[in-house]
Amino acid sequence: MDTTLLPHPPYRVPIVGDVWGMDPRRPIQSMLRQVRELGPISVRKMFASEIVTVGGAELVAELSDDRRFAKYVGFHLPPLRRVVGDALFTADTDEPNWQLAHDILAPAFTREAMMAYHPIMLEVAWELLDRWDALAAVGHSTDVAADMTRLTLETIGRAGFGHRFTSFGNERPHPFVAAMVRVLRYADLSLLPPWLPIRRVLAGSAGQNRSDIALMERTVDEVIAARRAGAQGDAPDLLGQMLKAGNPVNAERLDPVNIRNQVITFLIAGHETTSGALAFAIHYLLSQPETLSRVRQEVDDVWGACDAVQPAYADVAKLRLVRSVLDEALRLWPTAPGYARVARDDTTLGGRQMRAGDWALVLLPLLHRDPAVWDEPDRFDPDRFAPGAARSRQPHAYKPFGSGLRACIGRQFAIHEAVLALALIVHRYDLEPDPDYRLRIAESLTLKPHGFRVRPHRRRTAG
Repeated sequence: MDTTLLPHPPYRVPIVGDVWGMDPRRPIQSMLRQVRELGPISVRKMFASEIVTVGGAELVAELSDDRRFAKYVGFHLPPLRRVVGDALFTADTDEPNWQLAHDILAPAFTREAMMAYHPIMLEVAWELLDRWDALAAVGHSTDVAADMTRLTLETIGRAGFGHRFTSFGNERPHPFVAAMVRVLRYADLSLLPPWLPIRRVLAGSAGQNRSDIALMERTVDEVIAARRAGAQGDAPDLLGQMLKAGNPVNAERLDPVNIRNQVITFLIAGHETTSGALAFAIHYLLSQPETLSRVRQEVDDVWGACDAVQPAYADVAKLRLVRSVLDEALRLWPTAPGYARVARDDTTLGGRQMRAGDWALVLLPLLHRDPAVWDEPDRFDPDRFAPGAARSRQPHAYKPFGSGLRACIGRQFAIHEAVLALALIVHRYDLEPDPDYRLRIAESLTLKPHGFRVRPHRRRTAG
């Protein structure tokens, strides 16, 4: 694409480009500050590279046309691809293993499969509530993002792979989580030039990264070996599908290395994004007592005033306002903050010529604040997602789960899990935040609140 007429940040530095104001620890937030006032499309120069950033809903609608554009994995995903190969998230759409894995795994996300996952999600949610009951009894606070990570890792581990990480049995995160966080940070910061000293300081050493990847692979190999040796070999979950099922057309199967890579991918994507969404939702709910009161009323209407409830699968769909709270939290801070799209052939974008292979980055916190679509875009307002509200909006203005063929295959799993957990928390507790806390956001491959703690108080006694 000819970028000469595109707006760019005003303080361009020779050779290094638009680095003024960039914080390598917070690249997404820095980028948002840089380009937000530049309009629906802009360009940033970073050393020898140019990044075309799109945040206007009309332009994103064009990029969402799968006939003209495809997912681009050549910008920020190569470092992660070195960890998980051609798994669902990091493969090109035209690579054979993407379509093969997608076809094999699709039955694991049907309504029937979701109904089978519901009791597991509920079991893990009760373990979170038991932990918070113990904290409430002694008046202690807890780190919300860390506990949501425990919840979501344990849920995807049990529901997807029949494996217990015993996340609630230890104060420290599971070794897989600690290794994963370092690997994601290393992958994220490896996009910086290797000669920058801050890269080594923030990302850690290549040796540590190799050790972390080995630990993750060893953990997953143990999970797979336990399944092969156990009585759950035919379980219709994600691992069962990959081990036993083949392509419905030609019966082709995934190879063992790709199965390992898919498991690692699901363990990362299946808990990192959902945990962040839950933590953001809790933060914003506590900042708006009126909205919290409405949410609590909705939950009490579905489950009653007693906390000895056994939520049914169908109950989750009734919690419309709870879902709206999560949607609005994901609008403001989509935990997977962007994706890139590449032109399949010569085409145009907003009337500008694009050659085959040209790509653009959709920056979701920018798209989700497009002033042409969202009134007072920085304000938290779950009523933007009230029933029927989306019909009056540009249909491509909200993309927290990606786009088209490459939209997140597990989005219904994540939504059901998050709505259930958030509703149970609101139903059971009054949450007391630190009154001096101001939202700070930690970045790796995903976004989540940093340092956000609450003190839970039981609302009512069991009955």
